[in-house]
Amino acid sequence: MQTDRIGLLARTDPGPGVLHQLSGVIARHGGDITSVEIIESRPPESRTYFEIDLAAEPDALVAEMTRLDVVRGVSVVKTFQKIYGKRIIIMGGGAQVGQVAIGAISEADRHNIRGEHISVDTIPLVGEQPLADAVRAVVRLPRARALVLAGSLMGGEIEQAVREVRAQGLLVISLNMAGSVPEAADLVVTDPVQAGVMAVMAVAETAKFTVERLKGRRVF
Repeated sequence: MQTDRIGLLARTDPGPGVLHQLSGVIARHGGDITSVEIIESRPPESRTYFEIDLAAEPDALVAEMTRLDVVRGVSVVKTFQKIYGKRIIIMGGGAQVGQVAIGAISEADRHNIRGEHISVDTIPLVGEQPLADAVRAVVRLPRARALVLAGSLMGGEIEQAVREVRAQGLLVISLNMAGSVPEAADLVVTDPVQAGVMAVMAVAETAKFTVERLKGRRVF
Protein backbone atom coordinates (compact mmCIF):
# COMPACT_ATOMS: atom_id res chain seq x y z
CA MET A 1 0.00 0.00 0.00
CA GLN A 2 1.36 3.40 -1.01
CA THR A 3 1.78 5.79 1.92
CA ASP A 4 2.78 9.42 2.23
CA ARG A 5 4.51 10.92 5.22
CA ILE A 6 2.81 13.97 6.66
CA GLY A 7 3.53 16.32 9.53
CA LEU A 8 0.75 17.06 12.01
CA LEU A 9 0.83 19.77 14.67
CA ALA A 10 -1.83 19.52 17.37
CA ARG A 11 -2.58 22.29 19.87
CA THR A 12 -4.30 20.86 22.95
CA ASP A 13 -5.12 21.38 26.57
CA PRO A 14 -2.24 20.28 28.81
CA GLY A 15 -2.64 17.26 31.05
CA PRO A 16 -2.38 13.47 31.28
CA GLY A 17 -3.94 11.24 28.63
CA VAL A 18 -3.84 13.77 25.79
CA LEU A 19 -1.21 11.90 23.80
CA HIS A 20 -3.23 8.70 24.20
CA GLN A 21 -6.31 10.35 22.69
CA LEU A 22 -4.36 11.84 19.78
CA SER A 23 -2.56 8.60 18.93
CA GLY A 24 -5.88 6.72 19.14
CA VAL A 25 -7.32 8.85 16.35
CA ILE A 26 -4.22 8.29 14.24
CA ALA A 27 -4.47 4.52 14.76
CA ARG A 28 -8.15 4.45 13.78
CA HIS A 29 -7.24 6.02 10.44
CA GLY A 30 -4.44 3.54 9.78
CA GLY A 31 -1.67 6.05 10.40
CA ASP A 32 1.79 4.80 11.36
CA ILE A 33 3.51 7.26 13.73
CA THR A 34 7.17 7.45 12.72
CA SER A 35 8.09 10.34 15.01
CA VAL A 36 6.44 12.27 17.82
CA GLU A 37 7.64 15.24 19.86
CA ILE A 38 5.88 17.12 22.63
CA ILE A 39 7.09 20.62 21.83
CA GLU A 40 5.48 22.25 24.82
CA SER A 41 3.42 20.84 27.68
CA ARG A 42 2.41 23.52 30.14
CA PRO A 43 -0.54 25.83 30.69
CA PRO A 44 -2.29 27.33 28.89
CA GLU A 45 -1.61 25.11 25.87
CA SER A 46 0.39 22.07 24.77
CA ARG A 47 1.75 21.43 21.29
CA THR A 48 2.52 17.98 19.92
CA TYR A 49 4.17 17.29 16.56
CA PHE A 50 3.70 13.98 14.73
CA GLU A 51 5.19 12.56 11.57
CA ILE A 52 2.83 9.93 10.21
CA ASP A 53 2.84 7.51 7.28
CA LEU A 54 -0.70 7.62 5.93
CA ALA A 55 -2.26 5.81 2.98
CA ALA A 56 -5.24 8.17 2.62
CA GLU A 57 -5.69 11.93 2.50
CA PRO A 58 -5.35 13.45 5.99
CA ASP A 59 -8.65 15.38 5.94
CA ALA A 60 -10.72 12.74 7.78
CA LEU A 61 -8.03 12.20 10.38
CA VAL A 62 -7.68 15.92 11.02
CA ALA A 63 -11.46 16.36 11.26
CA GLU A 64 -11.84 13.61 13.88
CA MET A 65 -8.85 14.84 15.88
CA THR A 66 -10.23 18.39 15.86
CA ARG A 67 -13.48 17.11 17.39
CA LEU A 68 -11.71 15.87 20.51
CA ASP A 69 -12.61 17.97 23.56
CA VAL A 70 -8.94 18.47 24.48
CA VAL A 71 -7.93 19.72 21.01
CA ARG A 72 -7.79 23.41 20.16
CA GLY A 73 -6.48 23.12 16.64
CA VAL A 74 -4.74 20.75 14.19
CA SER A 75 -2.53 21.72 11.25
CA VAL A 76 -0.96 19.66 8.48
CA VAL A 77 2.62 20.87 8.08
CA LYS A 78 5.70 19.92 6.07
CA THR A 79 7.84 17.25 7.72
CA PHE A 80 11.27 17.99 9.13
CA GLN A 81 12.69 15.62 6.54
CA LYS A 82 11.36 17.81 3.73
CA ILE A 83 12.52 21.04 5.39
CA TYR A 84 15.80 20.15 7.10
CA GLY A 85 16.59 16.77 5.57
CA LYS A 86 19.56 14.67 6.65
CA ARG A 87 21.64 15.88 9.57
CA ILE A 88 25.41 16.01 9.98
CA ILE A 89 26.47 16.19 13.66
CA ILE A 90 29.88 17.69 14.51
CA MET A 91 31.27 17.53 18.03
CA GLY A 92 34.58 17.99 19.82
CA GLY A 93 36.94 20.89 20.45
CA GLY A 94 35.59 24.32 19.56
CA ALA A 95 38.29 25.35 17.06
CA GLN A 96 38.22 22.02 15.22
CA VAL A 97 34.41 21.92 15.24
CA GLY A 98 34.35 25.35 13.61
CA GLN A 99 36.72 24.29 10.85
CA VAL A 100 34.78 21.10 10.11
CA ALA A 101 31.58 23.14 10.01
CA ILE A 102 33.08 25.45 7.37
CA GLY A 103 33.60 22.49 5.05
CA ALA A 104 30.28 20.84 5.84
CA ILE A 105 28.16 23.96 5.44
CA SER A 106 29.90 24.96 2.20
CA GLU A 107 29.43 21.50 0.72
CA ALA A 108 25.84 21.20 1.97
CA ASP A 109 25.02 24.49 0.28
CA ARG A 110 26.31 23.13 -3.02
CA HIS A 111 24.08 20.05 -2.78
CA ASN A 112 21.06 21.86 -1.37
CA ILE A 113 21.04 24.19 -4.36
CA ARG A 114 20.65 21.04 -6.47
CA GLY A 115 17.62 19.86 -4.52
CA GLU A 116 19.09 18.13 -1.45
CA HIS A 117 18.14 18.97 2.12
CA ILE A 118 21.15 18.58 4.42
CA SER A 119 21.56 20.44 7.71
CA VAL A 120 24.60 20.75 9.97
CA ASP A 121 24.54 20.71 13.80
CA THR A 122 27.55 21.48 16.00
CA ILE A 123 28.35 21.13 19.69
CA PRO A 124 31.77 21.96 21.20
CA LEU A 125 32.47 19.52 24.05
CA VAL A 126 35.45 18.52 26.20
CA GLY A 127 35.93 15.55 28.49
CA GLU A 128 35.81 11.81 27.88
CA GLN A 129 32.45 11.08 29.51
CA PRO A 130 30.54 14.09 28.10
CA LEU A 131 31.78 13.21 24.61
CA ALA A 132 30.95 9.51 25.01
CA ASP A 133 27.44 10.38 26.21
CA ALA A 134 26.99 12.76 23.28
CA VAL A 135 28.18 10.17 20.75
CA ARG A 136 25.71 7.60 22.06
CA ALA A 137 22.90 10.17 21.93
CA VAL A 138 23.38 10.88 18.21
CA VAL A 139 21.52 7.71 17.21
CA ARG A 140 18.49 9.04 19.10
CA LEU A 141 18.45 12.23 17.06
CA PRO A 142 15.94 12.28 14.19
CA ARG A 143 17.45 12.20 10.68
CA ALA A 144 21.09 12.04 11.91
CA ARG A 145 23.13 10.30 9.19
CA ALA A 146 26.76 11.10 10.01
CA LEU A 147 28.88 12.13 12.99
CA VAL A 148 32.19 13.97 12.71
CA LEU A 149 34.48 13.85 15.75
CA ALA A 150 36.71 16.91 15.70
CA GLY A 151 39.44 17.08 18.31
CA SER A 152 43.10 16.47 19.07
CA LEU A 153 42.77 13.56 21.53
CA MET A 154 39.89 11.08 21.95
CA GLY A 155 39.85 7.52 23.20
CA GLY A 156 38.70 5.27 26.02
CA GLU A 157 34.95 5.44 26.55
CA ILE A 158 34.55 7.59 23.43
CA GLU A 159 36.03 4.81 21.30
CA GLN A 160 33.56 2.32 22.75
CA ALA A 161 30.69 4.73 22.07
CA VAL A 162 31.85 5.11 18.45
CA ARG A 163 31.84 1.36 17.94
CA GLU A 164 28.33 1.14 19.41
CA VAL A 165 26.80 3.80 17.14
CA ARG A 166 28.56 2.43 14.07
CA ALA A 167 26.97 -0.95 14.81
CA GLN A 168 23.61 0.83 14.68
CA GLY A 169 24.32 2.18 11.19
CA LEU A 170 25.68 5.67 11.91
CA LEU A 171 28.57 6.86 9.73
CA VAL A 172 31.43 8.16 11.92
CA ILE A 173 34.25 10.31 10.56
CA SER A 174 37.19 11.25 12.79
CA LEU A 175 39.92 13.80 12.44
CA ASN A 176 43.42 12.32 12.41
CA MET A 177 44.01 12.78 16.14
CA ALA A 178 45.81 11.12 19.03
CA GLY A 179 43.96 8.36 20.89
CA SER A 180 42.06 5.28 19.79
CA VAL A 181 38.98 6.89 18.22
CA PRO A 182 40.50 7.07 14.70
CA GLU A 183 40.90 3.27 14.75
CA ALA A 184 37.20 2.88 15.53
CA ALA A 185 35.85 5.33 12.93
CA ASP A 186 34.64 4.60 9.39
CA LEU A 187 36.92 7.26 7.92
CA VAL A 188 39.86 9.32 9.21
CA VAL A 189 40.60 12.70 7.63
CA THR A 190 43.50 15.00 8.54
CA ASP A 191 42.17 18.31 7.25
CA PRO A 192 39.09 19.45 9.24
CA VAL A 193 37.55 21.39 6.36
CA GLN A 194 37.89 18.36 4.11
CA ALA A 195 36.35 16.17 6.83
CA GLY A 196 33.23 18.34 6.75
CA VAL A 197 33.09 18.20 2.97
CA MET A 198 33.43 14.42 2.90
CA ALA A 199 30.77 13.93 5.57
CA VAL A 200 28.24 15.76 3.41
CA MET A 201 29.36 13.96 0.25
CA ALA A 202 28.91 10.62 1.99
CA VAL A 203 25.21 11.24 2.78
CA ALA A 204 24.22 13.32 -0.26
CA GLU A 205 22.21 11.61 -2.97
CA THR A 206 23.64 14.07 -5.52
CA ALA A 207 27.23 12.92 -4.81
CA LYS A 208 29.04 9.87 -6.15
CA PHE A 209 31.15 9.06 -3.13
CA THR A 210 31.05 6.08 -0.79
CA VAL A 211 33.33 5.47 2.18
CA GLU A 212 33.44 1.73 1.42
CA ARG A 213 35.35 2.35 -1.82
CA LEU A 214 38.24 4.14 -0.07
CA LYS A 215 41.32 2.04 0.57
CA GLY A 216 42.68 2.27 4.10
CA ARG A 217 39.85 4.56 5.26
CA ARG A 218 42.35 7.41 5.81
CA VAL A 219 42.62 10.69 3.90
CA PHE A 220 45.72 12.84 4.45
